[in-house]
Amino acid sequence: MTKLECSVTNCLHNAENRCCKQAIVVDGSEARDNYETCCGSFDQNREGSYRNLFKTPENRLEIDCEAVNCVYNRERRCEAERIGIVGDGASEASETECATFLLR
Repeated sequence: MTKLECSVTNCLHNAENRCCKQAIVVDGSEARDNYETCCGSFDQNREGSYRNLFKTPENRLEIDCEAVNCVYNRERRCEAERIGIVGDGASEASETECATFLLR
């Protein structure tokens, strides 16, 4: 499993710069650069949204990866030791990206 560091602090699933989901999806099936990828699991934490305060951030998680042009993609799974998801201030998934994406 991959260590994920997430700086998208306005995501509903972010706690302590980590993700509280057990798995995420990185989208970008035709990506040739990291700005063409995004976290498909992003959900904006709007003011007043429910947030599960009892969830624990995951140290490592499964990452399904649609960015098939990335060197870390193995059969649509991320094989990188660690990745970074960036896009602080995002209000939708397309404003996030996988900072670790590297073109084959």
